[in-house]
Amino acid sequence: MFRPLSIFIGSRYTRAKRRNHFISFISLTSMIGLSLGVLAMIMVLSVMNGFQREMSGRILGMVPHAVLATEQPLDDWQAVAERVRENPQVLGAAPITQLEGMFSFRGVMQPIQVSGIEPEAEGDVSIVGSKMVAGRLEDLEPGEYGVIVGLMTARRFGLKLGDKLTLIVPEASDSPSGITPRMQRLNLVGVFKVGAELDGSLAMIHRADAAQMLRWQPEQVEGVRVRLSDLYRAPEIAGGIAAQLGEAFHAEDWSRTQGSLFSAMKMEKTMIGLLLMLIVAVAAFNIIATLIMVVADKRADIAILRTLGATPRQIMAIFVVQGSIIGFTGTLIGTLLGVLGALNVSALVGWLERVSGQAIFSSDVYFISTLPSELRLEDVVLVSAVALGLSFLATLYPAWRAAQTQPAEALRYE
Repeated sequence: MFRPLSIFIGSRYTRAKRRNHFISFISLTSMIGLSLGVLAMIMVLSVMNGFQREMSGRILGMVPHAVLATEQPLDDWQAVAERVRENPQVLGAAPITQLEGMFSFRGVMQPIQVSGIEPEAEGDVSIVGSKMVAGRLEDLEPGEYGVIVGLMTARRFGLKLGDKLTLIVPEASDSPSGITPRMQRLNLVGVFKVGAELDGSLAMIHRADAAQMLRWQPEQVEGVRVRLSDLYRAPEIAGGIAAQLGEAFHAEDWSRTQGSLFSAMKMEKTMIGLLLMLIVAVAAFNIIATLIMVVADKRADIAILRTLGATPRQIMAIFVVQGSIIGFTGTLIGTLLGVLGALNVSALVGWLERVSGQAIFSSDVYFISTLPSELRLEDVVLVSAVALGLSFLATLYPAWRAAQTQPAEALRYE
């Protein structure tokens, strides 16, 4: 079968047993280093994707995807919710009233964000109903001033169901200070756990109780909370719905309240990816060293090939082929191992926990009890392409040096 001279000789140089075993060792370490770099990048990026998916599911399953509100309290939220549900991008709608305040219990205080909700409708827009560890959403009844808090808040105060705690909400007044604290005793009726910071910063009361604290009518709410099918298009979709409802309505979506968190997570993934890329770069530099030593070892062979009529382009292509085979083999092995590792990293961590008898991710310390992983095709393709590109670039200088070899100089002392 016909094969170009450069591919034939380059592949033979890769397979052949060299006289200089040190060169073979350096070539092997280059391949191993490249494989480890690709393996590490794919696994780490997959784990970070898993963490981002978990945090998105937990945080964005609790906070509103978008809130449609007016400057004044909303009287007919049911009619607004019905109009909002007509949009095909909306999965659910429910009333919401949000307050900022402080919890006080036995001399201990904590800032808190309180959401006034309709328990029967909250399941359409939130996952809190499935995250209850004590009590139920239905235990929030109007006029009873019940409250549901996160597990971190309950632990910080040492609360149990039935305990009384005080909610302090600032209220504008005509006093010289301009603000008068308004206090309300609340009865703990439930505790939720979503495994995120919201466990220590969010609480829920009935919307009618929230209206009473704000001196509104019992049926009045701040706005309508919506759950969207594509939450990453929330600004666009919520803005369009607000425009359809009329000029009095405005939209506030999750990208304004939680966007900084997810931007930070995206930046962290990018920076860790760049740092791990240095492993691949080091392996590529090893390919340069390997080929330079191969060129020095094969000077006589190069001179003979030039004498037989091989062009500098063909000589250069020989060593490009040899370096590319090393890079391709290392990248292929690293990609396969990385994909297998990313798909089984959760099971591997579970096995290590069973063997060692120690919980690597304790639910009492971390927000998650397992190591999540989400393998994405675009990450695998990007890492493999970058590794192959760096490997190819690493072959150019040694190959160019080989092409500059003068036959008379190389054979003078042979």
